[in-house]
Amino acid sequence: MELPANGTAFTRYIHPQDLIVWVLLFAAVAILGPDRSSGSIALLCALGVFQIVEQRVQTIPHGGVVSYLVKLALCCMLIDWTGGIASRYFWVLVLPVISAATTMGIVGTAVSTTLAGAAFLSFIFRLAPNQEIDPAEFPEVILRVLFLPVVGYLTHQLAEANRAAARKYQAAAEQLAEANRHLQEAEAAVRRSDRLAALGQLSAGLAHELRNPLGTIKASAEMLAKNLAPGDEVAREMAGFISTEVDRTNSLVTRFLDFARPLKLKLETTDISEVIDRAIDQVERHQPPFDISIYKNYSPDVRPFPLDGEFIERVIYNLLLNAAQASRPRSTVTVKTRQIDDTAEIAVHDVGSGIDARHLENIFNPFFSTKRDGVGLGLAIVSKIVDEHGGRITVESEAGHGTVFRVYLPMTEPRA
Repeated sequence: MELPANGTAFTRYIHPQDLIVWVLLFAAVAILGPDRSSGSIALLCALGVFQIVEQRVQTIPHGGVVSYLVKLALCCMLIDWTGGIASRYFWVLVLPVISAATTMGIVGTAVSTTLAGAAFLSFIFRLAPNQEIDPAEFPEVILRVLFLPVVGYLTHQLAEANRAAARKYQAAAEQLAEANRHLQEAEAAVRRSDRLAALGQLSAGLAHELRNPLGTIKASAEMLAKNLAPGDEVAREMAGFISTEVDRTNSLVTRFLDFARPLKLKLETTDISEVIDRAIDQVERHQPPFDISIYKNYSPDVRPFPLDGEFIERVIYNLLLNAAQASRPRSTVTVKTRQIDDTAEIAVHDVGSGIDARHLENIFNPFFSTKRDGVGLGLAIVSKIVDEHGGRITVESEAGHGTVFRVYLPMTEPRA
C-alpha cells in the first residue's frame, strides 16, 4: 500500500491520541468492570479494537452503516453474555449510537437510536423460563432506553455544529485563496503595466529618432540606384538591399509606434463572432498559406457587447497567427467562445509545440520572443488592447502538447 506523503498509513487512519484513549478506557473496563470473565473480556477487546480502526472502516462505501451495525452486534453480544436485560454493561450501546449520530443525518440518527433501544428491549423476550423482571425495575429499563435517544440527539447536534463550522472555515479558506489569486494577478498586471509604460516611452523616442535617418537612407539609396551605370548590377543590387532593409526597419518602427501610442477605442455594440470570423479569414488568406484547419465553437449565449471591433480583430488575428505558426501540418486550431457571468471568453487552442514553462511569465512582455525572427511586440500589443478594454488575457501551455490563450472581455462598457 502506498504511504501518504505526510505520514504513514497507520497515522493516516489511526490517530495516536485515539489509540491511547480507547486502550485506556477498555483496559479499565476489562479490569474494573462488573464481569471479568474471559468471554466478556474478549468481547470488550473486540469492541475496543473495532473502535480504534473505525475511522478506516468509515472510508469504505456505506462505512458509517457498516460501523454502526458491527458495533451494535458486538454490544448486544456483550450484554447478552453479561446478563441480558439486567446487564450492567447496557451503557456500551451509546457507542454505536454515537457513531451513527456523527456520520448520519437526523433521520439516520433517529432510526439507529430506535434500533439500539429495540435491541436492548429484545432481551426481555429472551429471559429464561424461571427468570422474571421485578416490576420495580421497569422504570430503570425505560430510563436506560430513553438515555440512548438523548445521547444520539446531543451528539448529532454537536456533529452538525462542527460540520457547519468546518464548511464555514472551508468557504473562508476558498475565498482567501481566490482573493490571493486575484491579488497575484493584479500585481502581475501592475508590473506588466509599469514595464509597458516605460518601454512604450522608450520605443516612442527611439522610433521618432529613427524615422528621419531611415528616410534619408532610403532616398539616398533610390537616388544612387538611378545614377548607377547600366552595367553595374552589383551596385544596383546593393542599393536594392538597402532600400528593402530600410522598408523592413521602417515597418518595425511603425510597430514600435503602434505599441507606444495610446489607444483610442471606438466602442460599438458588436457581435464577437463576426469579429472572429474576419480574423479567421485573414489567417486563411495568409501567404504562404497554413496547412491547418480552424474549428469554430461559438456559444449562442454571447450576445453583442461594446468593443472596438478593429482592435479585437487584431487581437484574435495575432493569437490565431501564433497558433498556426506553432501547429504541425494538418492539425487543428480551435476558437471557442462562452459567457461567464458578465464576461465573454474567447479561447484559442492549438495542439502545437507549446511554450516552455520558464517563458510563460514573460510571454506578454515587450521585445520578448521565442521565435528567431520575432520582435516580441505582437503579444505585448495584444495584451495592451485587452487591458484597454478592461479585460485580461491568460495563457496555459505545456511544451510539446499545445497552448490555450484565453481572452476575457467585459460585456459592459469598461469604465475610463
